[in-house]
Amino acid sequence: MGRTYFVEEAIGQYLSNLSTKVQPYVTGLLIGQCSVQKDYVIQAVRTPLKEEQKEDTKPSKLASIDEEWITTHASQVSRMLPGGLLVLGVFIITSPELSKDSQNALRKLIFSVEKSLTKRRLWKPAEEEVSERAALQICSATKKVVCRTYDVQDPKSSAKPADWKYQSALSASWLALDCTVNVNIHIPLLATSPNHDLEKNIKNGLNRWAKQIEDSVFLINGQVKDDDAELLEGQKKSRGNTQSTSQISDVKVLTQLSQGSSRRSTATVQVCSGSINLKGAVKCRAYTHNNKPKVKEAIQALKRDIINTLSDRCEILFEDLIINEGPPKKDFEREYHVLPQRLFVPVAGSSVMLSDYRFGEEAVGEIQERFVEMLDQSVQAEDIHIAEEINTVGICPVTDNMDDTQQKQLTKATLLLKLQQNMGVVIAAAVAVFASIFSFNYFSD
Repeated sequence: MGRTYFVEEAIGQYLSNLSTKVQPYVTGLLIGQCSVQKDYVIQAVRTPLKEEQKEDTKPSKLASIDEEWITTHASQVSRMLPGGLLVLGVFIITSPELSKDSQNALRKLIFSVEKSLTKRRLWKPAEEEVSERAALQICSATKKVVCRTYDVQDPKSSAKPADWKYQSALSASWLALDCTVNVNIHIPLLATSPNHDLEKNIKNGLNRWAKQIEDSVFLINGQVKDDDAELLEGQKKSRGNTQSTSQISDVKVLTQLSQGSSRRSTATVQVCSGSINLKGAVKCRAYTHNNKPKVKEAIQALKRDIINTLSDRCEILFEDLIINEGPPKKDFEREYHVLPQRLFVPVAGSSVMLSDYRFGEEAVGEIQERFVEMLDQSVQAEDIHIAEEINTVGICPVTDNMDDTQQKQLTKATLLLKLQQNMGVVIAAAVAVFASIFSFNYFSD
């Protein structure tokens, strides 16, 4: 028996509107949540057009599908999703003459998108994780909908039939978990590492921190709950209400200070040219369906949001540094830079809010344009909710007793380039660097 996808009713109208376009095909992403028993699709997002596509005649063959462009879009969209949501499939709307080849194109896109998203993650999927992704095919003339799934863990996976069922107010009363995590991560920069290993050093440091988050204790509304217990156990569940309301649980994260005396550990002495300190308070949020969700599912979603929001912002910083190859500066004073803030924007007809990041001098109009480009969603200025205070980055001066290579590496790590909000310029344009009291301190060991 195949999987069943419960789909927000408004998505049907959205896809129907796309099918009336003159172009021979339209591709896009399916956004939602997987669970062991059911899958939920709460949003469909068309692939934005490239600049040349806006000007020139639309391509007429599926062979012209730009796989890299679509996977880049998926990576950016995934960075705008809070915990619990993911890109769970790809759709394509084609004219009748192209329908025959569309399933092969979908299969290729499904695996490419998943590969792109997986290599960025600092967390590993659970053993019981759902690994099937949806491939939705729609004929623009007949409006016929065909949904199949592929197991992305099996490269030789064949298509399996799946049910596609529309439902009104699907995510109108989903459950939310909110927390603020205080971060204090010390990452040494090895003196023997060449410049291109700077990002690798940071990723290693974040991997150690991510393991701490995975091993942390989570208090939900002040209580430790059993993993297999229902999240709403002991709470009254609202029924018969189609208004967009969300029950929000306050979560505290308790990290272990040590591994305990029962476990032996060793110390490694390494020669370092400097270090980076990540300090601050990170606002995190996760959502889960309201169909008897388990505590384990909700906590897992929140853990992933904590890890993703920090690693994504650090990743963008080093994409910045690769682009910016300016000459190293000497004898500069300690500097402070205002960093982006995390913000949330509601999804129409849903209790779920999507995430983005705002630069200090960025106008509201730019945020609105980004949501239209990335998520094909119009956002009102009053619906943009800033979740974090304005924070700064502190940069310590580099000492003069280093060679040019080491100094260049450390100087590179102090540069903050405001990324253009254009998907064709930088892969990570949808988000920013660490949006909290995020300080970088560089010093000679």
